[in-house]
Amino acid sequence: MMKKNKTSISAKLRKHFLSGVLVTTPIIITAYLVWWIVASIDHKVKPLLPKELQISTYLPFEIPGVGIVVVFVGLTLIGAVAKGFLGRYLIKFGENILGRMPVVRGIYGATKQISQAILEQSSTSFKEVGMIEYPRKGIWSLCFITGGTKGEVQTKTNDNVVNVFVPTTPNPTSGFLLFIPRKEIIILDMSVEEGIKMVVSAGIVTPEHKKKLNGN
Repeated sequence: MMKKNKTSISAKLRKHFLSGVLVTTPIIITAYLVWWIVASIDHKVKPLLPKELQISTYLPFEIPGVGIVVVFVGLTLIGAVAKGFLGRYLIKFGENILGRMPVVRGIYGATKQISQAILEQSSTSFKEVGMIEYPRKGIWSLCFITGGTKGEVQTKTNDNVVNVFVPTTPNPTSGFLLFIPRKEIIILDMSVEEGIKMVVSAGIVTPEHKKKLNGN
C-alpha cells in the first residue's frame, strides 16, 4: 500500500513538473528573444547618439528600449520625407545610380520587389495554406500560396498555375518556390499563422480542425 502511494506521489510530482516546464518554457524563450532583440538594437544605436540625447547621461541607470524608439522615430521620419517631392526625387536619383552598378542593381531590385510584395496592403501574398504532393506522389507537404503566376512561366503552361512556397522545418524562411496548377492544391482551413507554427514545431503544434457537418 505504501509502495503504491509513493508511486502515485512520484507520478503526480512528475506530471506537475512537466506541466510547469510546458507553461514556463514559452514564456522564458519569448522573454529572452525580446530581451535579446532590444539589447542588440540598443547596442548598435546608442553609440550613434550624442551624449546629450542619451538618457543614461542624466540617470544613474540604463533604460532598455531606447534604440527601438530611435529606430521607430527614424523610420517614420524617413517615410514622411520619402512621401514628399524632395524625397521622391532623391529616391529616384539614388535608384538611377544603383541601376548602373552591375551586381548591386540586381540585389537592390530583388530586395525592393520582395519588400513591396510583403508590405503593400494590396498584396495577396501568404493568404492561403494548402497541401501538395511533394517531393513525389503519395507524400504531402504543407505549402503557402503567394499569388497567381504571371509572365513567361504562366504563358508557357496550359494550366492555371499559382506560385507556391514550400517551407523547410524548423526554419520557415527557407524553402522552395514551385509553380503548380491550382487544381492540384488542397486548400486548408488553417490560417497562415497556424501553418507557420506547424512548420516551426515540426508538426508538434497542430491546429484544431472541426469538420463541418452537412447542412451547417
